[in-house]
Amino acid sequence: MVAPNAIRRPRKQSVWSRMVDFKVEDIFRKKQQPPKARTIYINEDLPQDAFNKGKVRKDWVFPSNQVVTSKYTPITFLPRNLFEQFRRVANIFFFGIAVLQFFSVFGTISPGLVILPLLAVLLITALKDGYEDIKRHQSDRSINHSRIYRLEGGGWVNPNATGEKAKQYSLGFSIPFKFGSGTTKVQPEMDEVKIEKGPNGGPPMLVVPDHNGLDGEPDSNRYLQGSDEKEAHWKTTMWEDVRVGDVLLVRSDDAIPADILICSTSEEENVCFIETKNLDGETNLKSRHGIGALSHLRTPHDLAVAPFQIHMEPAVSNMYQWNGAVIFGANGTDEQKQPVDILNIMLRGTVMRNTRWAVGIVLATGEDTKIVLNSGRTPSKRSKVERQMNPQVYVTSRTQRFHRTSHLLTGLCIYYGFSMLNLLLLAVMAVVCAIVDSILERRGHNDIAPWEFGTSSKGDNPNINGLITFGNALITFQNVIPISLYISIEFVRTLQAAFIYFDREMYYEKTDQPTLARSWNLSDDLGQIEYVFSDKTGTLTQNVMIFRQCSVGGKVYKGDEAHVDEGGEGDGQENGTHPLTEVPTAGTESSSSTAASASSPKPSPITKFVDSTLQADLLGGSSPEHARSLNGFFNVLALCHTVLASQDPDTGMITYKAQSPDEAALVQAAADVGFIFRGRDRDILKLQTPFADHLEEYELLNVLDFTSARKRMSVIVRKLEEGDSRIFLLCKGADNVIFDRVKAGPGSDELKAKTGEDLDTFASEGLRTLCLAYKVISDEEYTDWAERYHEATVQLEDRDDHIERVSDEIEQNLRLLGSTAIEDKLQDGVPETIADLKRAGIKVWVLTGDKLETAIAIGQTTNLIAPTTNVIIVRGGEFGGETKSAYDQMVTAVENFFPESGILDSPWVHPPESDRASQHRSDRLSLRRMPTGASSLVGHDNGDRPGGFVLVIDGAALTHALDEEFTREMLLQLGTRCEAVICCRVSPKQKAQVTSLIKEGLGVMTLAIGDGANDVSMIQAADIGVGISGEEGLQAANASDYAIAQFRFLKRLLFVHGHWSYQRNGNMIVNFFYKNIVCIGVLWWYQIYCAWSTTYVFDYTYLLFWNVFWSLAPVIAMGIFDRVIVLHEDAEVLMALPELYRPGREGRYFGLKLFTYYMWEGVYQSAVIFFFIYYAYMTTTSRNDGYNGYQFEFSTTMVMAAVIIVNLFNGLNTFAWTGWVWFSVSIGIILVWAYTAIYSLISPGWFHTWVYGNDHYLFQSADFWFGIMIATPLAIGPHYVFKAIKVLYYPDDIDMLRWLRKTHPEHDIASDTQITGRLTRTKSAPFDDTRSMVSSAFSDDNEATPRRSTQGGRPSMDGRDPRDPRLGSRTDMSTGMPPSSRGFDFSMEERGIAMQRVQSRLSERHQSRVSLPGLAEPSTKRRRGSIHLFPALRKSIREKRFSGVPPVPAVPPEKVPGGPSNDPAPPAPPSPTR
Repeated sequence: MVAPNAIRRPRKQSVWSRMVDFKVEDIFRKKQQPPKARTIYINEDLPQDAFNKGKVRKDWVFPSNQVVTSKYTPITFLPRNLFEQFRRVANIFFFGIAVLQFFSVFGTISPGLVILPLLAVLLITALKDGYEDIKRHQSDRSINHSRIYRLEGGGWVNPNATGEKAKQYSLGFSIPFKFGSGTTKVQPEMDEVKIEKGPNGGPPMLVVPDHNGLDGEPDSNRYLQGSDEKEAHWKTTMWEDVRVGDVLLVRSDDAIPADILICSTSEEENVCFIETKNLDGETNLKSRHGIGALSHLRTPHDLAVAPFQIHMEPAVSNMYQWNGAVIFGANGTDEQKQPVDILNIMLRGTVMRNTRWAVGIVLATGEDTKIVLNSGRTPSKRSKVERQMNPQVYVTSRTQRFHRTSHLLTGLCIYYGFSMLNLLLLAVMAVVCAIVDSILERRGHNDIAPWEFGTSSKGDNPNINGLITFGNALITFQNVIPISLYISIEFVRTLQAAFIYFDREMYYEKTDQPTLARSWNLSDDLGQIEYVFSDKTGTLTQNVMIFRQCSVGGKVYKGDEAHVDEGGEGDGQENGTHPLTEVPTAGTESSSSTAASASSPKPSPITKFVDSTLQADLLGGSSPEHARSLNGFFNVLALCHTVLASQDPDTGMITYKAQSPDEAALVQAAADVGFIFRGRDRDILKLQTPFADHLEEYELLNVLDFTSARKRMSVIVRKLEEGDSRIFLLCKGADNVIFDRVKAGPGSDELKAKTGEDLDTFASEGLRTLCLAYKVISDEEYTDWAERYHEATVQLEDRDDHIERVSDEIEQNLRLLGSTAIEDKLQDGVPETIADLKRAGIKVWVLTGDKLETAIAIGQTTNLIAPTTNVIIVRGGEFGGETKSAYDQMVTAVENFFPESGILDSPWVHPPESDRASQHRSDRLSLRRMPTGASSLVGHDNGDRPGGFVLVIDGAALTHALDEEFTREMLLQLGTRCEAVICCRVSPKQKAQVTSLIKEGLGVMTLAIGDGANDVSMIQAADIGVGISGEEGLQAANASDYAIAQFRFLKRLLFVHGHWSYQRNGNMIVNFFYKNIVCIGVLWWYQIYCAWSTTYVFDYTYLLFWNVFWSLAPVIAMGIFDRVIVLHEDAEVLMALPELYRPGREGRYFGLKLFTYYMWEGVYQSAVIFFFIYYAYMTTTSRNDGYNGYQFEFSTTMVMAAVIIVNLFNGLNTFAWTGWVWFSVSIGIILVWAYTAIYSLISPGWFHTWVYGNDHYLFQSADFWFGIMIATPLAIGPHYVFKAIKVLYYPDDIDMLRWLRKTHPEHDIASDTQITGRLTRTKSAPFDDTRSMVSSAFSDDNEATPRRSTQGGRPSMDGRDPRDPRLGSRTDMSTGMPPSSRGFDFSMEERGIAMQRVQSRLSERHQSRVSLPGLAEPSTKRRRGSIHLFPALRKSIREKRFSGVPPVPAVPPEKVPGGPSNDPAPPAPPSPTR
């Protein structure tokens, strides 16, 4: 966001920065070439400059259409996988140790045997990685082998060169290209093609003569079957074989395989409709239109002979812009061009809907397609625990600044902490041994030490011997870095992935889909998530709009419960099989008696919205005036739209083709009540009503388009009825916009007040609302206005402003009819899941392609935005623009709402000095009214609401906010101080950028969840990617680390499996390091008595089997079976108490502090074991023969005591003792005893051992038995006392729950209101991250302490109704004003092709002609009660003690005005008996 005249010097990247930014995958991928402009030749030869020595030049070769998300190929698997595995410092260390032992100077066992453990680790990990990648290859194959119709035969040849596709498991680098078609000659038939001017001097058009009746529909069986290979026809081909320049036939519901330029479609206006939710998350259909000059190219023969070129600008990631031109006659003198823009192109990832067929030419394939340009490559992810075990320094991104130095220092400590700390410890031990040994050798050699007797000193150098001792020390103490730990972790994580797969609570029976762990090494990261980034469409919502309620004339209709349940479940849209709406054209069951047309189509078997009260009122049961209001209300619903209708001749069903799901739901609701839109014949709208025996007709005169600024849509129609030719303006829009235009009057004001109350109720239930109004226009008024409107539409300058001004003139003095309430149906359990995520302290950010109003509405229904929340809106603005820039809006938000945060004191949130002058003007901008739809001033208490803050930012503002370092820092600081952030109108690339901003800027664990191809880049950018296998395909699931079927399963995935995995793995790792420190510690203390010669104190076989038989089982059992609370109810408790996720989120189960504690435990216990037993044996002898014990007698006692101690210590750190835990703790002890007894019996006749005969002296010695019995409690006792004191005097939440379960096993913790009551808050109480369950549920205070938001929210103490929308506020920072509309949301493509089509017809006429009938329509859809995100506040024990305190009295509901409205209404409908 820098001023245009600001000059930036490119920063030179340091060597260190390049090392930090280095990624392994960059070595094994092709370097991305910069985008270049392209020219595509159709039925023309490539020019000569495209060739070099007879071959097509590289810059003329397009990539293949094969898209690969897998990481490996047979060629790259071995080097890349080894490279990734050797990023582990332990693997490098063990490899060095193995190489060291191949030198004879280091006496050891067979070098080949030494390297086997490392090879086993590498092999097991490689097999796991290979299996995961095979799954990716399989999913890639399923996509690349999808089928599409492509033009073949008839002499057609595609001259454009395409790179050869990389077949499955092929090379990952460039290979020779396939050119052969570059020299193909154009067919003779091209001479017959002519380029003629379009009608009325319009654009040029290709004219192809009729060849023996070949013209016809391109999807006819003749062309699809292709019986004659010589004749041009359509032939199915795989997606990966599609090439640039190919001609494709796309049929309804086909996914688009590449970016395609539309030539012709089956629709009359050469229009097709596409579903773009894979790209931008929007569910409303978008319209695209073909190139006018190519609209006659319909049949395969026509397409096989027409010559032209397509020039396109470079393919970049911007999905909303791509320009080019179609050129005819490029080689002649009559060259003509026709422009191409994004509205002429169907992008890969979209799906064509509501259009029978479309023919197009491929413009871009594979890596050049917009969706791939917005996607990232498959990253190599490692868990946080694994990174903490590496010596890698936690280096923040360039956006993280010095004011977060504390985080950096903490990261340094943590990431240096584990393997590096152990390596450092090992290095110190080796250096000490080398130095002391060298000194002692020098002294002993000079003093002729006894052990030097008879040795030759020739060539003997104590300094060199010291270096050899250093190498021997590395070999002796190598178990400080346990290689078996990595094998154990891989084994445990594999089982944890299996637990996730077999969890029946996360199995979705409807689609027979379990939860699948696609990356097995990230399970512990699930327990440390701090930020969740979620898509909206298909992830939080079901892509289904359901008409729930309406308010007409001040009376609310909610629908009959039984009918709504039935209709809701039977809706085709809800099942995702078809986005269209089917209705009978003869009326519904309730109105079938009044349908007079005997030839009417069959009625629909499903009635979606039926209200018996509404039907009675529609017939005049309430009053004639109210019946007329109902009639007008549903007439507006049935006529004010741009929906197309078509009737199936076989089934007699009407199919509505709507660009917006909102419009489809509204028109469907009108049809359910009996007002059935039967379609349009050019400008004539046909409507079937319950009261007429014929179709009513209306002439469409004008359509005043919907825009986000207008927030309304109007149509002007004339009724075509004998004796009734009145002109009506029908309008629908936001309540604040409609109310401002309603005609004043006593009855009108009363109706506005009652409708406003109903809107408040609808909005509090999370429904999307619209208001409906109308007016009657006289012929004279319309004639004068139509002239002015026509003049405005032909203005060359400021056309939009002129049109808006003239439109506003006619949209005045309206008569209010009522309001509608539509539910954007959520996925099951979404509100509850988000509420529990917030209780767990997890920040939820929603990133969606929907418009701002839709995003806010979903935020409210999903509990992301509570009724008491303050919403900060930041929308697009550049430097020097008329509105405040996005940066200035964020600064203003900080000044207004976070003045004491200190954000503005940091130099990193301010632009460089060179930019400050350019910002001076925008800083001075006042909060004046801007044309953004805001309608009222900021309230005096704005920002002082109890519910905290939610930031809503649109894609345009986000583009500028991510542009510079200081703007990114400002966005980071502002966003992290809000309870949630909603980003709307964002591209897939922006989703990944926002995710990376938090991940790298804060260094926290992030999770991204989505279900479409537009979410892939976000999923890959996050630490954990979760894909939902939903209606948008499997792209997200294939690119994810975990695939689930429903968003609600995320709760169990994090709270149960994430908690388990992180706690188990963290506990397992520190105990693993501990037990090895005990073993190595015993060896180390012995060096004091062996002249630091690195001699083993006990037999080498005990050391060899230490991590295999003696001590491995307890830590493995800990990683598989341990549970922190209770044995059988652990999952239920974790699900019921999301606050228990907090320890994992804060990293308490694995960190430097915990690691250091366990290391000191190991050092202490090893000292107890060695010195106690050593001096017990050295003080006196317990032998009967009077001899002192020898080395392997007391050392065997040490190793047996060490095995007993570490197994019991590991068992003491295990919380849930199952049969397997008992077995694992005891098996190592049993094995070491059995091994010692048997190993001591092996005589030298078999092979030499140092412990032969040990059984004769060992088991009969009092030192052996007392040594073990006394050393064990001495070693474990302090840890036991420490744990006892902590649990008894300083318990945390988990300790208390564990104790409750122990003392009262019959108690149901999950449903105990005394525990969960304090953790269940009302909507007005934000999550308080600073209070634990202990302080809330077991506080001794006499009064409940309200929770406070850490983001600046204030506790609600006034007892007001949390559903009151006045408790929350919104501030549009671009205007300084809060939008005042109540729940308004309407999704529609602004200035789309459907609207342009209607407008182009109407622009030819600007004089009125015929007339129109009275308006009237009934509608009501049953609406179930709103989803309550939280149950009533449960009472704790403390509250029961003070039950005498009177409750806060409820606010009585206001009196609702009743009776019919006095506002004039349309003429009464004809009598039903007519």
